[in-house]
Amino acid sequence: MFETENASPAVKLALLEERLLSAALSPDDFLTEAAEAGVPRAEALDAAARFLAIAANQSRLRQTLKSSYDYIVIGSGASGSVVASRLAQRTDAQVLLLESGGSDLQPGVLIPETWFYNQTGPFDWNLAGEPAVSVNNRQVVQAAGRVLGGSTSINGMVWARGHRNDFEDWAQLSGDAEWGYDHVLDIYRRIEDWRGTPDPARRGRGGEVFVQPAPDPHPIAPAFLKAAEALGIPTFADQNGVMQEGGGGGAITNVRIRDGMRLNTTASYLYPVMDRPNLTVLTDAHVVRLVMRGKGAAGVEFDWQGERRRIDASSETIVCAGALQTPKILMLSGIGDRKDLQRFGIDSTADLPGVGRNLMDHPIIGAGLWEAHEPIPPRNNAAEANLFAKSVPDLPTPDLHLWLIEVPYLSEVTGRHAVPNSWSISPGLARPESRGSLRLKSADPRDAPEINANMLSHPRDLAALRAAMKLARDIGNSEEMKPFVKREILPGPLDDEALDNLIRDGAMSMHHPVGTARMGQDDMSVVDAQLRVHGVGKLRVADGSIMPLISTGNTQAPCVIIGERMAEILTR
Repeated sequence: MFETENASPAVKLALLEERLLSAALSPDDFLTEAAEAGVPRAEALDAAARFLAIAANQSRLRQTLKSSYDYIVIGSGASGSVVASRLAQRTDAQVLLLESGGSDLQPGVLIPETWFYNQTGPFDWNLAGEPAVSVNNRQVVQAAGRVLGGSTSINGMVWARGHRNDFEDWAQLSGDAEWGYDHVLDIYRRIEDWRGTPDPARRGRGGEVFVQPAPDPHPIAPAFLKAAEALGIPTFADQNGVMQEGGGGGAITNVRIRDGMRLNTTASYLYPVMDRPNLTVLTDAHVVRLVMRGKGAAGVEFDWQGERRRIDASSETIVCAGALQTPKILMLSGIGDRKDLQRFGIDSTADLPGVGRNLMDHPIIGAGLWEAHEPIPPRNNAAEANLFAKSVPDLPTPDLHLWLIEVPYLSEVTGRHAVPNSWSISPGLARPESRGSLRLKSADPRDAPEINANMLSHPRDLAALRAAMKLARDIGNSEEMKPFVKREILPGPLDDEALDNLIRDGAMSMHHPVGTARMGQDDMSVVDAQLRVHGVGKLRVADGSIMPLISTGNTQAPCVIIGERMAEILTR
């Protein structure tokens, strides 16, 4: 499944770095094998020096664990890696980062084209929603990374900043202008290393986050954009520039891929600082609960190396475990709806009924399939072009997100239609109206939470997806796509009832759950604009769970912004 023989030199070097970190390879053998992999000697020497320093430092820090740190960060994903890195760089504070998963320097993580195999794989929490009538009584898989780098290690590597209106809404709902578009744009410019068409007003160069348009895309990707343009949808050189300030459009996908290798937040934020004496990173450390003292968080209880451990945080604990794990940790710690917690004998510390509520996700419909005349080998992340559009013209923000995917992208139901040499146009919903919830199943921290996503439960979502399916057909069957089409397989000319049924059968998650500890000022909010948990001292949340409304597009980039905002707040 993950062939490394033909992997890029960058991937082969990263795999050698993992063996160096684990002491499975001597420095001399590292240099020899790096040369055999085609890595220039100067680059190999630099990598050896960096990773030997990381290995020595982290080994020492793990052998001399402290009973208390200034900051404890839970989760190493899109937000947690940022928070831990910035705290270590900007302060002399002692920082402990806890990650439930293991190393990210693995073929399945590093090789871009096979990212979808990570879903339900060894780097995934392997969660699924409860059966729901709105998706024809199916259980929709909810992929979430359980590995260093979190979901940035298993996702599709798309860098989608979100629409201007997303952040204006966040600012209004939080009561803090610094969550607004102008300030967020400043952060994006500061952190990005953009390698596409220059746009100094909107894109940055020289930051930690390398981003580029999918390089050398398959010809089907620009054909998809030409077809969209023929239908009146504008196309742009950059999906994250002016396009995200207007009414929609299409572009070659911005990806976090360099030299044929995935770039996760670990690569950009953690490895550059893991040789610092004030940052301890523990992998395979499973958080059980927060330790509460009165109305404040005193520390964290977790399992590591076969032992139950407790470590205190003298300044703050920051939960960055993601929208499916963060509310679970809070509830196990007595923070949530008091009545729900009483069912499992959990003493209430803070009665916050919004914990686990307001679950939002982007549905994507695996029901657009065409057969090609010949194979279409996937390149980059196999999703090299995408577009945003409106299901009805008077919407202030595009609500549809359509993807050209160079492989059959189907649900477990529609997958029976897959044939060789087939590819997909998969319509998604960027601004769903449906809301779900997450609850505990028991007081056992090893039990998965109960996820009621309620996907497609709001009638407006289904109506919008009907429009998206029509648009997918119009593009797939267009003159511009004819060189790549032998026949249309799905959806075909279905009537409304049959189309609705196909949408429900094909509905999948884009794996962008957010909102379960939302930021706000009302009784159902969980954190304030400074990301402090209401009514609980020394505890903050910084991940996708704090989004009051889901961002328009993939959520990786906005979650990095959440991490950067948390770091700004803590290090002022």
